[in-house]
Amino acid sequence: MPKKKGKSISFDAMVKFFLHAYDIPTKRDVEKLLARLDRLESLISATSAAAAGRGRGVRRRSGVPAAEAVLGAIKRSRQGLKFADIQAKTGFVDKKIRNIIFRLNKLGKIKRHSRGVYVAI
Repeated sequence: MPKKKGKSISFDAMVKFFLHAYDIPTKRDVEKLLARLDRLESLISATSAAAAGRGRGVRRRSGVPAAEAVLGAIKRSRQGLKFADIQAKTGFVDKKIRNIIFRLNKLGKIKRHSRGVYVAI
């Protein structure tokens, strides 16, 4: 007795099966990803434009380098400045001030009077 042939599978169905089985992206998947990337790029450009106005760059808005601004603030204080006072006077974030204080201490321009209090030399 001859074997009964089943329903033939179309070529499109076979291709679709292999694409799905091997996680190969389709044209629709790529278009969705491109649309999401466009949205992300527009969000990034909008936030970077807003962050650029905050003045967190290497130089302050007045044109004075950050290390000189911190050193100047410390020099103006006779008894030294606490970390929080330096942050309030310069407006820099914690990490930036810590790096500047470390560098100025290493160069010998400031010294640590007590914990968190720095004096210009």
